[in-house]
Amino acid sequence: MNNNIVVAIDGFSSCGKSTIAKALAKKLNFVYVDTGAMYRAVTLYFLRNEVDVTNQTQVETALNNIHISLKTTDGQVSIFLNDEDVSEEIRQMHVASNVSKIAAIPAVRHAMVKQQQLMGKSINIIMDGRDIGTTVFPDAQVKLFMTADPKIRAERRYKELVVKQPDITMEEVFENLALRDHDDTTRKESPLVQAADAIVLDNSYLTPDEQLEFALNKIKPFIKE
Repeated sequence: MNNNIVVAIDGFSSCGKSTIAKALAKKLNFVYVDTGAMYRAVTLYFLRNEVDVTNQTQVETALNNIHISLKTTDGQVSIFLNDEDVSEEIRQMHVASNVSKIAAIPAVRHAMVKQQQLMGKSINIIMDGRDIGTTVFPDAQVKLFMTADPKIRAERRYKELVVKQPDITMEEVFENLALRDHDDTTRKESPLVQAADAIVLDNSYLTPDEQLEFALNKIKPFIKE
């Protein structure tokens, strides 16, 4: 076990994992790593370059040509795909509709997990995703598993998307989340499951401040004064 602290946050889509992770990182002065954005960036590259996901050679060639970096400015994390800021584009529905399928490809997960594990070797980090506490950092000092009522999750996601995609419907968002839940929990490679030692945080009816306080109380015992 390294001396640095790793906080692993796993859970379903649109449960506010990145929101609480960013808030914790800011409060504790830890580095925040958005693994979901990393998989979205890979998905965007695959879509742009029409990579045949059934062709192992094409997949491996694509992964060799992908460089992902995270940059934090004034507390805001931006993700760069081969030096292009794709923070906005990766949040659009055409990426969201394909990310679970791309993320389920073993070669993709192996490549991203390797990058993520390197990030957590020497610094205090907050990392959120689907398999952080089970696969990426099974020895993380603190593991949170976030969940919320599916209808509430869909409402949250809809409010985010409709601003830039006014034609989108609540039904589309709900169905997309249901499909992603199914894909995430049933894939063979690192499925979304609650780690045995993870602490469940159901934030269906919690305010952001209440969530933050809950998480801080779980992390603070591991921080040396």
